[in-house]
Amino acid sequence: MQTPSSGLAGSWARTPTVTVLALILAAAMPPSIAMAQTPPPADAAARSLTLQEALALAASADPALAGTAARVRAAEAGVRQADVRRNPTLGLVAENIGGVGGIGLIDRSETTLTYEQPIERGGDRDARVSLARSEGVLVGATAQVRRLDRLEQVQTAWAEALAAQAEVEIARERLDLAERFQTEVQRRVNAARDPLFAGARAESELAQAQIDFDQAEIAARLGRATLASFWMGPADFILRDEDFTDTSASRRPAGDPTIIDETAIMAQRDIATSQVAVERARAVPDASVSVGVRHLWNDDALAFVVGGSIPLGRYDRNQGAIERAQAERIAAEADLSALRVERDREIARLQVLLSAKASEARRIGEETLPQAERAVVLVREGFNRGGFTYNDVIQAQTALLESRARRVAVLRSFHIERARLDRLTGAHGGLIGLEMQP
Repeated sequence: MQTPSSGLAGSWARTPTVTVLALILAAAMPPSIAMAQTPPPADAAARSLTLQEALALAASADPALAGTAARVRAAEAGVRQADVRRNPTLGLVAENIGGVGGIGLIDRSETTLTYEQPIERGGDRDARVSLARSEGVLVGATAQVRRLDRLEQVQTAWAEALAAQAEVEIARERLDLAERFQTEVQRRVNAARDPLFAGARAESELAQAQIDFDQAEIAARLGRATLASFWMGPADFILRDEDFTDTSASRRPAGDPTIIDETAIMAQRDIATSQVAVERARAVPDASVSVGVRHLWNDDALAFVVGGSIPLGRYDRNQGAIERAQAERIAAEADLSALRVERDREIARLQVLLSAKASEARRIGEETLPQAERAVVLVREGFNRGGFTYNDVIQAQTALLESRARRVAVLRSFHIERARLDRLTGAHGGLIGLEMQP
């Protein structure tokens, strides 16, 4: 299947699995070692990765496509096999070829050759074909459901990678602040304006900030490598910060719910309906008709024979199998109704939640962060004049970092919930050949 990003797929999707595994392992190394092995690209801006590009790459490199194609061929073969008539039977019977009491070997022997054809009654053949076709529809619908689920996983990984990248910036800011304050505190300690333990505490804060920064960088590299593993490509791309802060999706109405989940359950319902027809057809006994020719050795003559048989439905009327298939059809109808109710309720909940998350992220950025940044500046100025203690500085700095971290957490949750809403509405169905409303 060709996608809008087939050029990117050609360069990234063909990377061997070993390369992807190496990148994931490198992401878990300390920054000094990992950076030495995987230097940042010289022209990173040319390789920024958007959500649509990531989804297109993952859709074109789905490793389950071969298995899906094989299952579709199997379903088609099942339909052809269900439409095949039952085989006839060719029989040969030799009678009176030997015995006691003066019976000769050839004198009274008789040989009968018969051709017997079973006759299906009750619509067995049509019922089998209908059942096989319904099973084929289920195979296709199940494959589409799995592909939509995979795209949701890709979108979630994209959100996680963006959040990890934003957390690196917070960790870098904390490290920069810790370095500046450690310098200032050490200057005050050297001037005997602060006790020695203040300097030791500042050193400890600086060490912890360095550790947090290293871990944040590892998490960011791991997030990109995890995302790239969906198309088995290298993580030599960057993610744009504006994509992370973009909450415009909350202002767009959700599209119509995807019907592919309904298609899978409707296929199960149709299978149960076809199974009812199959079981009812099996309740009607199949007849058989035979014709043949008999050779009489003693008269050297030929005689034609005709016969037939039909089972008696005295004990087994297949009622249990019919009732079971009927119950399964009712269960599928109930599952379909429940799916529609639960899906519509979840879509409504996600729309409200996205709006709330977008509003919270906007208010943190416009109200909380400016005030927290101003508080840090004021406290630092007062600290330099001797009007505030080191604890005041730490508290103001911590409040600012917590506000930034809270905004990142809200945005991360926003994008993950958006991935779920996109899955329920089939927003990315076009990438897998489905005509769906975004």
